[in-house]
Amino acid sequence: MAIPARLRDQAGRYALVDGIPFQLPVSSQQSPALMAVFPINAEKATALMPGHEIHPLRLGKKAFLVITVINYRVTVIGKYIEFSIAIACTHGPKPAPMVLPLLFMKRYGTGQFVYDLPVSTEISVKGGKGIWGMPKHRASLNFLVDDRTVSSQYDLDGHLAMKIEIDRPKDGLFPIGMGGVNYCQFRGLLMKSYVYFKGTPGFHLFKKGSARLTIGSHPRLQPLKGLEICPDPIFTAYFPETSGVLDDHFECWFVSQEQPPKQQPEGLESVVDLGLSEEWPPPPKS
Repeated sequence: MAIPARLRDQAGRYALVDGIPFQLPVSSQQSPALMAVFPINAEKATALMPGHEIHPLRLGKKAFLVITVINYRVTVIGKYIEFSIAIACTHGPKPAPMVLPLLFMKRYGTGQFVYDLPVSTEISVKGGKGIWGMPKHRASLNFLVDDRTVSSQYDLDGHLAMKIEIDRPKDGLFPIGMGGVNYCQFRGLLMKSYVYFKGTPGFHLFKKGSARLTIGSHPRLQPLKGLEICPDPIFTAYFPETSGVLDDHFECWFVSQEQPPKQQPEGLESVVDLGLSEEWPPPPKS
């Protein structure tokens, strides 16, 4: 999917949003990334979805947990690591049929529901959560690459939250460019944002044992242990370098429930006093 001309035409312009200065478009360069996709129990994944308009992307009784870690080396807000934990999904009044959402992605609103999104810097939290509604928060992260493996660890409050390690595939031969859709929950809203990226990945398909996913003891991620995550991924990939653009257009809807909500959702109070620091916390414990 090509970057929209509207975003390309923004080159050389500037914006100031919530105290954050942006050089447009909101972009990244020279940023390695890893990805791993694991089958999970679709019915149990449904319980983690907010409201009634997003649904797990299904293949039979299975849905898919998507782990994506990007080591952002060059961005308009500085360097940081982003560790995305998401469930592939569709958007609409009812669950989509199997297979078709992969062929007609726009029609079925195919994307991913971002369950958790730790990042390295305060400025990334302030912008990602305050503007696009992403569930960003600051955590200890790393991104390690050697001849055999690519890995990333996520620690929070001094405890292991998650670690992902994949076998490093052979270097890719062909560049790809595509768009992605993120659905996030913030302020009692379901927020939809768009990203466009390109890179040349090496990858493995249905290779048993090609990834190791560890969920630690931190309470934040304990609900994921009930998803019956298959230890063998259906897909892993390593991008030695990516470039991307985050769209400044987004959409949102009220998250509704069958009964009046009794708990106040996280709101703007969580970002209004954040600053623009690009400082990283200490690295995760080995």
